[in-house]
Amino acid sequence: MSSTAYDYVDGNAAAGELSRIFATDVTAAEGQCAHCGAIKRFAEAHLYMQGPGIVARCAVCENVLLRLAKVRQRVFLDMRGMTYLKLETSQSLESSG
Repeated sequence: MSSTAYDYVDGNAAAGELSRIFATDVTAAEGQCAHCGAIKRFAEAHLYMQGPGIVARCAVCENVLLRLAKVRQRVFLDMRGMTYLKLETSQSLESSG
């Protein structure tokens, strides 16, 4: 799928939905694409929000990094497109303590 086929927004658009799952700002997190190995902040991902959920694709190779779908009172989160997602917890710990 080429990014010219559909309009996308950057990973910051997922901040609201992801904040319901994670206690820290995921958009500032660094992740590695499982397909091409690119290491980028999640905010740099290309987000496609035209469907029933959110699909985040690698800004380098367009591989699917993350899928999030809400169904009734459940959230389905598929992150197998990333080798890792590194979350900074220092700010979360400081604000809660």
